[in-house]
Amino acid sequence: MYGHRDVRILLLGDSSVGKTSLILTLVSDEFPEDEVPARAEEITIPPDVTPEKVPTHIVDFSTREQGDEILLEEIERADVICIVYAISKQETIDSITEYWLPLIRNTLGAEHTTPVILVGNKSDLGDSNSLENVVPIMNDYAEIETCVECSARNLKNISEVFFYAQKAVLHPTGPLYSAEDKELKPECKRALCRIFNICDLDNDGILNDYELNLFQRRCFNAPLQPQALDDVKAVVRKNIPEGVQNNGLTQIGFLFLHTLFIQRGRHETTWTVLRKFGYNDHLKLTTEYLRPRLRVGRGSSTELGHLGYQFLTQQFEKYDQDKDGALSPTELQSMFATCPVMPWGPDVNMAVGTNEKGWINLQGYLAQWTLTSLLDVNRTLEYLAYFGYRYVMADHENQLSAIIVTRDKKIDWQKRQTSRNVFQCNVIGCRGAGKTNFLQGLVDRSLDHPLLHPEHLSTYTMNTVQVYGQERYLLLHEIDVELTDELTSDDLDCDVVCLMYDISDPRTFEYCAKMYKQHFEHSNIPSLLVAAKSDLHPVRQDYPLQPAQFCASYKIPPPQTYSSTGRPNKDIYIKLATLAAYPVVKGVLVHHPAALWVRDKLLSSAPSVRLMHLKGISHENRSLWLKIGVGAAIAVGCGIVIFKYLRRGQSS
Repeated sequence: MYGHRDVRILLLGDSSVGKTSLILTLVSDEFPEDEVPARAEEITIPPDVTPEKVPTHIVDFSTREQGDEILLEEIERADVICIVYAISKQETIDSITEYWLPLIRNTLGAEHTTPVILVGNKSDLGDSNSLENVVPIMNDYAEIETCVECSARNLKNISEVFFYAQKAVLHPTGPLYSAEDKELKPECKRALCRIFNICDLDNDGILNDYELNLFQRRCFNAPLQPQALDDVKAVVRKNIPEGVQNNGLTQIGFLFLHTLFIQRGRHETTWTVLRKFGYNDHLKLTTEYLRPRLRVGRGSSTELGHLGYQFLTQQFEKYDQDKDGALSPTELQSMFATCPVMPWGPDVNMAVGTNEKGWINLQGYLAQWTLTSLLDVNRTLEYLAYFGYRYVMADHENQLSAIIVTRDKKIDWQKRQTSRNVFQCNVIGCRGAGKTNFLQGLVDRSLDHPLLHPEHLSTYTMNTVQVYGQERYLLLHEIDVELTDELTSDDLDCDVVCLMYDISDPRTFEYCAKMYKQHFEHSNIPSLLVAAKSDLHPVRQDYPLQPAQFCASYKIPPPQTYSSTGRPNKDIYIKLATLAAYPVVKGVLVHHPAALWVRDKLLSSAPSVRLMHLKGISHENRSLWLKIGVGAAIAVGCGIVIFKYLRRGQSS
């Protein structure tokens, strides 16, 4: 729970102030009447006997037995330093500022964060106004957490000394509160404001009774009784009237409550809340909170699961204040207010679906997170944490429950179908072949769309497509190359490849043919050749085999035509996704109804292309289709016979 596995307490001070007596009295619960040794051996208090359940090491230092080298080493190792002085001896109080505090600063640095506790021992010999001597010191040195007066002889406040020392480590005041300004520090305010926004489930700027009770249960594992809830609001209302509105707690009121907790010495309450939401001792979100370890095997991919889509949909609905089904720039800024930066730039609006104003709609919003989860799952995990996934989805340990890791792609190839819901298609072709238009067509846009800004175009677009009645995500990634460029390993990492050429440019097909023969002829990655700009007049390509003949020769599906003029034809995107879902082997789709459907679709291309392709189909390939048809018919016939036989057996 805490950033410390144990706590190391170092006791410093002038000789004869009672450091060793304090330790011996704590251990034996009685004052050592016999001769006290110069130094007590280091002792360890087991976690089960400490309030915070953390092992605690107590170290005594003696100037008589130990030298300066050991002193400096112990100061550096300490988690908290107790400077002990004798209330009855003014010179021991003076040495706090004249020797001990300067020594600590010289050793650790002027801006060190090691807390210091002032311990006034021998209170049985001092007067009741002794604290007045140390208050000015506490005001001048920010590292001093508190001052505790005690008496080893009278067993007064002994355990309190070490409790406050431990508390100063586990629940330090320094990162939270400025004693000089008497207010929360900026980092603490930012953290608490993020927490407030996460807990404000309906995004109305107020924590109502339900939200306050949920907060209480999630942070402290106990409900807040109605009377206690009313008392809290009464205290806030009395001190800061704008802290309560519509019988709920505002953000100002929430911050005031935590200021009050700290001023009353209840730092642990604020720290419990902060740590519940992932903050460490420096008010930074921990790596374990942001990016829990996720194992992704070679050949596997990552997708959002049901819980991930459920949570993100709730987030969308929470911040869609006007309920128009899209997030305006203001609503988007509000959504990412719990994050350190705004991660989405204008290119995101060019990569997914938007409304008529260019604002991201729910479908585009989920598509963008699906894209991120596929390409950079750690980024998705991080932003789920910023959004408060662990708090909202409290039945699950962390945001890993929002992610699905798919099986190795090799298994998909062996089974010739996949359970994946997200497919990446790399679109490869010469510059000017029409790839950008093709990408924008997936999200129902063309390059002449009034809201499209060329300078913000993304090399990715994503949308849903229907594959045999099931909704799948298709991600298009544009690979922009020149005629002489080679493909990198990243360019080849996809589920299906789209080789695109310009039907009106005779120089563009050669590159597609070259890339297919070099990278995909012997690959398990299915390929589809796309003849772009089909609204223009087709020309003969400068290659020995024309596109349809090439496809027939290499036993891949025939060329598919595409034009960005008018409303984009969605069938081609369905074909790409289906090829990814049901891989092609030597040009023959697997024997699944969906695969047979897409086979028919692929063969029903534009007439001119189709005829050229059919002329190139070999007798062997036709025989294969005939065998498939006969085999399917036999299988159906056998099924009918068996079914009738079983029915007859049941009736008898």
